[in-house]
Amino acid sequence: MSIWAIADLHLSFGVPNKHMDIFGSQWKNYTDKIEAFWRESIHADDLVLIAGDISWAMHTEEAALDFKWIDALPGTKVLIKGNHDYWWGSLSKIKTILPSSCHLIQNNSFTWRDFSIAGARLWDVPGLCFNDIVDFKEGVQLNLETAVQGDQAMQESQKIYQRELGRLEMSLKSINPLAKQRIAMTHYPPIGSALQESEVSKILEKYKVNTCVFGHLHNVKPGLPLFGERNGVKYCLTSCDYLNFKPLKIAGT
Repeated sequence: MSIWAIADLHLSFGVPNKHMDIFGSQWKNYTDKIEAFWRESIHADDLVLIAGDISWAMHTEEAALDFKWIDALPGTKVLIKGNHDYWWGSLSKIKTILPSSCHLIQNNSFTWRDFSIAGARLWDVPGLCFNDIVDFKEGVQLNLETAVQGDQAMQESQKIYQRELGRLEMSLKSINPLAKQRIAMTHYPPIGSALQESEVSKILEKYKVNTCVFGHLHNVKPGLPLFGERNGVKYCLTSCDYLNFKPLKIAGT
């Protein structure tokens, strides 16, 4: 068995007017690429972590076809919410469309064999900026929140960030104490690209997380030495275009 990770699937089977190739030629037929690599590498007894931005659907019912596509792929899947997952409402409503192969992280954790997985969406982390590693192109608005905000917007952003910190810690507290490996999933990057520490990274260290996977960043400049390991926590960027649409193995044989 192995554990794999990928983020930012941005599926739109239920809202077919949403085309990802407007964000760059690399997105042309991207679901075919993901499926081909997934089936090539991932087996039924593997675990796949999907770190947010799952579907472009606006309503839960519209995401049903996207979950049907995910369910048809091999493996058990664990998912967290991304900033574009507007369809993500109450858990009771999501469960009406959630396949048995999919499990959600929201203020809880998921234990699978010797691994326990926790996480939260997060938000823009104060003090961290990724503009220098992103290749900004006209029409590409997937990668970062608005860089310049008014005082009111900044205050609201800080409230959201603090709430997400609480949700992350609540989830981490629920990790199985017997787990041999602890994995955290966030959508927003929890640490700087050169491993500059943050409140989030300190929390991950406090709960002895081994690996943290995340996404959110798109059109990342190629060839840069990004993220890595700090104080025992390994940080992995898993945005699907950054991975060339191929899931990343983070544990197993």
